[in-house]
Amino acid sequence: MPKAKIAIVCPYPQGISPGQRFRFEQYLNYLNQHDINYQIFAFLTPDSYAVLYQPGNYFAKVMAVLRGFFIRILLLFKLYQFTHIWLYREATPFGFPWFEWVATKIARKPLIFDFDDAIWRPQFNDKQGAKINQWFNWFRYHAKTAKICKWASIVTCGNQFLCNWAMQYNKNVRLIPTTIDTDNLHHPQKNHTQAQAPQPLVIGWTGTHTTLYFLEPLYPVITQLVQKYPHLNLQLRIIANTPPKFTAPWLQFVKWQKQTEIADLLSFDIGVMPLYNTEWEQGKCGFKALQYMALGIPAAVSPVGVNNQIVKHQQNGLLAQTPEEWFNCLEALILNPQTRQKLGQAGRQTVLQNYSVQSN
Repeated sequence: MPKAKIAIVCPYPQGISPGQRFRFEQYLNYLNQHDINYQIFAFLTPDSYAVLYQPGNYFAKVMAVLRGFFIRILLLFKLYQFTHIWLYREATPFGFPWFEWVATKIARKPLIFDFDDAIWRPQFNDKQGAKINQWFNWFRYHAKTAKICKWASIVTCGNQFLCNWAMQYNKNVRLIPTTIDTDNLHHPQKNHTQAQAPQPLVIGWTGTHTTLYFLEPLYPVITQLVQKYPHLNLQLRIIANTPPKFTAPWLQFVKWQKQTEIADLLSFDIGVMPLYNTEWEQGKCGFKALQYMALGIPAAVSPVGVNNQIVKHQQNGLLAQTPEEWFNCLEALILNPQTRQKLGQAGRQTVLQNYSVQSN
């Protein structure tokens, strides 16, 4: 039997996308240790990625996308070198999934298809009062997700909601939760009992430009808390690739950097994960909550989708949906460092037992 050689097909360059980093990049050392050959083929080069998410410069953006399609065409002529294809989300961002069709129907390569969001659904940000790239969603042809599921040899998903959807099109579906490397990456633990005055008491959130709008319902809540407890020096710290449009004296933006990611997260006293309750959010895999919990940071999250499985209210974190619930949960945490320590430790144990690389 020939030795496996895997073509890993993904949207983004290595080390940038949270989904890629925790769905497959953190397992590459495992492949190396077991002498499994692989090669990564990203649609975007690092330069293309940098251009694509900057304002303006539309010609450069078009050229970046065209370069990605050219990379995919070249890959078709290399498929004979590989025994398997491992696909994360999609091979190309627009139109019919022609690459996946050629790979499975013409080249006859076994395809492992992995996704960790409800990517069959157009993502509109109606809550923010504006749609996210409406024309972009129209060109994306979201029906391709079902087609790729049908053509795949196996489909792997980040939560049961996604698995249930995929099983409409392919019976060979496996649940592989998004996991945290608690030995080599998320291993320090926050100590909430240490005196930290006059440092600010930090409510923290981490994400990307595509998910910043989830924070909007929290801004009035945190404003109320700041006004009620001025002596606590409360701060909302946002770690992302772009700053939010909302500004306030108590809001601090920290640009995400891989090198400082863990240290920046450990500056949080409380981690929040607010979500709306739509099909898109139900497809989320709870990654923010898992990151906080793995570091011993108490998580306050919306009870949406897999969050209900990960977080048990007042046992290993807190659940909040309405503004009043968010106010009460955050108030309880900011006033009691012992509660923060207790929930933080319980949250880390949850990750160690159920959501770590080592336990899966």
